[in-house]
Amino acid sequence: MKPLLGFFLIVTLLSLPYPGATQSRLPRGSHPPALTFDHFPDRLFTFVWRNWNLISAERMAALLHCESWQVRDIAQAMGLEEKKALFPAYSRQLYISLLRRNWHLLPYEQLLELTGMSEKELEFALQEDDFLFHKFGRLKPRVERLLYSQPSAEAWEKAAQIYALLDGHIHNPLPEEPRFAFIEQLSEVASTAQDSETTRSSQSGLRLIYSYFGVFGDPLLDPQSDPFPDGLLQKLAAKGVNGVWLHVVLNQLAPGGPDFPEFGDRSSERLANLQAIARRAQKYGISIYLYINEPRAMPARFFASRPDMAGISKQGLTTLCTSNKQVQNWISQSLTHVFEQVPELGGVFTITASENLTNCASHGGKAACARCSKRPYAHIIAEVNRLIADGVHRAKPSARVIAWDWGWNGHGPARDVIAELPRDVELMSVSEWGLPIERGGIETRVSEYSLSAVGPGPRALDHWAAAKERDLSTVAKVQLNSSWELSALPWLPVMDLVAQHAANLNRAGVDGYMLSWTLGSYPSPNLEIAHKFSQNPSATVEQVLDELAWERYGRQRVPLVRKAWTAFSDAFQEFPYHQKVVYNAPQQYGPSNLLFLEPTGYASTMVGFPYDDLAGWSGPYPPEVLVSQFEKVALGWKKGLDLLGEAAALPSTDEQKEKLAEDFILAKAAYLHVLSVAQQGRFLLLREQWRRSPNHFVYLHMRNLLEMEIHSALQLYSLARADSRIGFEASNQYYYLPQDLLEKIINCEHLLDALAVQAAALPMGASRE
Repeated sequence: MKPLLGFFLIVTLLSLPYPGATQSRLPRGSHPPALTFDHFPDRLFTFVWRNWNLISAERMAALLHCESWQVRDIAQAMGLEEKKALFPAYSRQLYISLLRRNWHLLPYEQLLELTGMSEKELEFALQEDDFLFHKFGRLKPRVERLLYSQPSAEAWEKAAQIYALLDGHIHNPLPEEPRFAFIEQLSEVASTAQDSETTRSSQSGLRLIYSYFGVFGDPLLDPQSDPFPDGLLQKLAAKGVNGVWLHVVLNQLAPGGPDFPEFGDRSSERLANLQAIARRAQKYGISIYLYINEPRAMPARFFASRPDMAGISKQGLTTLCTSNKQVQNWISQSLTHVFEQVPELGGVFTITASENLTNCASHGGKAACARCSKRPYAHIIAEVNRLIADGVHRAKPSARVIAWDWGWNGHGPARDVIAELPRDVELMSVSEWGLPIERGGIETRVSEYSLSAVGPGPRALDHWAAAKERDLSTVAKVQLNSSWELSALPWLPVMDLVAQHAANLNRAGVDGYMLSWTLGSYPSPNLEIAHKFSQNPSATVEQVLDELAWERYGRQRVPLVRKAWTAFSDAFQEFPYHQKVVYNAPQQYGPSNLLFLEPTGYASTMVGFPYDDLAGWSGPYPPEVLVSQFEKVALGWKKGLDLLGEAAALPSTDEQKEKLAEDFILAKAAYLHVLSVAQQGRFLLLREQWRRSPNHFVYLHMRNLLEMEIHSALQLYSLARADSRIGFEASNQYYYLPQDLLEKIINCEHLLDALAVQAAALPMGASRE
């Protein structure tokens, strides 16, 4: 489904200075009443809790029209300790998290105050920045402006109960690591590799990856938000990476000439900063690649003076028709300009049928264009790739141009497009897509990135074969660290699956790898697996994994670690895979996802809000089967954890002990995520029984599940405090923070009390005790 493509630049197409431009209204959708969170005294207390230490007490007070000491009084009443606020120091890494956690609490005008964004910036963030409004359910909950009012005695009493409740639950958590500490850690250059030659990647085939913490602003205008500091480049090079990619918008990188005078504002500044990054990356044997998703559709007003360039229209945007010669010239010449100015670039990869409206055939609507309706689909798609390749190679013949087949013919067979591609491009396919799988008796096919399903699948194999018939090089798009099956962790220890996939790709004869999308870019041991197969293509899976386990943890631990990896891999193959599940189920949020005794009525959204929508999480799986499959994953994963625990007890060096302890935290966090999905799903199944026919048996099971969720939230709270990577993914920022796991405990305790009141009215007189 979604490659999640329309992201990164907050001030771009919609903020270009067109004559007569008017400010667009922020999207509202159906605008239903916002949820209330009755486990807090009121909305004011909820707001202070969710934003405490993210923004300062002074900023909250200004938004609430009160004094900062009044905000602090509320925080202290609930037991919150004040630390240095993360915002605005990490504003680019936090604005999505801030919007998400306040979506039901604040109206738009206060969200603008909270984030410091202008209305145009927020509009673009919601509509274009990785489809954020889609992730939020294509609706803005209706809520009144929040202003401070003196809390009642009852509210203060409930706050004191929260303080006491948490004080009773939290005992000796692991030491806390500040949020975003991983940025500083990954940015540090190892002192043992001062000679740049020792840090260069020796990989020959393409190994391309994104930044683990790439920001969603405009890094080429803000050198302080560099997504590829030296330390990260050094660490990636050590894992065999030789290419990193950046998202760019072409009309920001190159002047538009007389046809497009609006384009290219501050382009020379961006190109200078791009060159600085590219030159620095070269020290590590790494080249910079640009992600080209062009030409971007424009608002209708853009075509007032150039109607002949307009193509099809959709949702307020109109394509720059690529059958128009002026548009063709601009695409090609702008790329020539970029590569003339920054010859250090390694190349580009293209996407020509993405979710962004680009060419007239990109969304299958070419029939609405007078010019494109007369041309074959394959010719239009191939031509855009040719225009890009011509522009790049005019300036730098050795640069790589990689044509990604995402979306071609609606993700179906696309040999017709491949047959028309120019001979100076390479073809990239997502390896596992189209692979038939069966989970829990349900048959389906892979249609999104997957670690649990080992590729390559039939579509990629057929497309690579078609490319080889034309002597085109081939690239496999893979996810070796994480996928949307669980993206809230930097990598998953499913080493057997990763190694088998790498071995299969070796046999398939692909020429290079794209190792991640915006997720899954951490310089992890999983990347070493692909690197080892590249260094020794004849190696077996067993040889590669034994070698990796020995290097990372020591010889004595190899047998137990290898058994643990196999247990994790076997368990993960029970994941109830489907694109609906990977996007809508709550595995990204784990125990932080709140529970409700009454249905909220809200539908789950794409990696945004799972809510309590069990049917929406399940896709083709009956809800009972979905829950059962997550229970299988958790049960099998626990076996791997026990084996890692045994391995930790064996003697080793301090460095090996530290690595295993760190990796155990991530493995346990993964366990708690999938276990919580099973527990939440089981609770929701029982909730329906309780609402239809309440009885003592159902009550006891619901109570037990709430207590299990409290236990899971407490455990993950300790782990997330200790490791700032837990809960983070670049395109969604922090799914949750440690304090959200504490909120889940408050939430579950509130439900236990409410459920006990309801149970007390039953004939059996059931109670919480």
